[in-house]
Amino acid sequence: MTKPLSPAIPPFSAAGLTDRIELMQTFVRIVEAGSLSAAAAQLGTTQPTISRRLQTLERSLGVRLLQRSTHAMKLTEDGERCYERAKDLLAGWDEFESDLRGARLEAEGSLRVVVPHAFGQKQLIGPLAEFMRRHPRITVEWLLHDRAADFITHGIDCAIEVGDVRDPSLVAIHLAEVPRMTVASPALLQGRPLPQHPSGLAALPWIAIPAFYRREVTLTHEVTGEQGQVAFRPQLVTDSLYALRNAAIEGMGVAVGSSWILAEDVAAGRLVQLLPQWRPDPLPVSLLYPYARFYPARLRHFIDTMKEAMPAAVSGAVGWEALKRMQQKD
Repeated sequence: MTKPLSPAIPPFSAAGLTDRIELMQTFVRIVEAGSLSAAAAQLGTTQPTISRRLQTLERSLGVRLLQRSTHAMKLTEDGERCYERAKDLLAGWDEFESDLRGARLEAEGSLRVVVPHAFGQKQLIGPLAEFMRRHPRITVEWLLHDRAADFITHGIDCAIEVGDVRDPSLVAIHLAEVPRMTVASPALLQGRPLPQHPSGLAALPWIAIPAFYRREVTLTHEVTGEQGQVAFRPQLVTDSLYALRNAAIEGMGVAVGSSWILAEDVAAGRLVQLLPQWRPDPLPVSLLYPYARFYPARLRHFIDTMKEAMPAAVSGAVGWEALKRMQQKD
């Protein structure tokens, strides 16, 4: 057992309610961020301020919560108990405030959201703008990353990810499916017969995007359901959907990409859709966030907005309409 500290300030019960909550919030953020400096960065304050809050909490409770050295930080036995109880207390307080306020007050606060680079720069800006118009008291940090979000270390509230969800510790809300197509530039195809079956694609140069395919793709015939696998050695590998598109336009290889970003190029003749009846599997889009007993109104409103907006965002309605018009003319 750790030895209680001698109280240097009035008992905890004498502190104001706001101060108590702030101290608990700070302690929880320190634990989840992994260091005082990381907690300070996430809370927008200084490390000395965070250190003072921690000392105040420890003195108020009369126990040591953290053992700290130059290179490490570890919860004491009392600290572990305090951390678990503090999370419950803070969740309960948020729920209590929300119930009292009801619908009379607008949702407020800040959200840190991680989104894929391509979606975050184009397709999701409209839904984001609509969300912020509906909820002007909410501020958003819009972080563009194609890698998996580190919710605890970076204080992330939620993330939008394309592809299969592999972390069972997260809540995953399925938002939509991203249709994909197989394309190449007219220059790459010049002098070559157009492939009539997936097996005919293997002889062409390829561009790969490892998050979704690296050395093979599976195409399914939309009428018969027949599947064809294409194995290849890519000549270019990129982690950017925009780079994939631009490289394909330059004739660097065949590419499989999201239809919303490629359809307009196909309609304009910059790219050719290969085997249009053979479709790559669509990619799921999910909104992810950590499990909690209570979720603030700002997060719930954001989830509702994304549920409403995502189907249109992933379909690339403008590009698809242009492509359909072109196909009808043919």
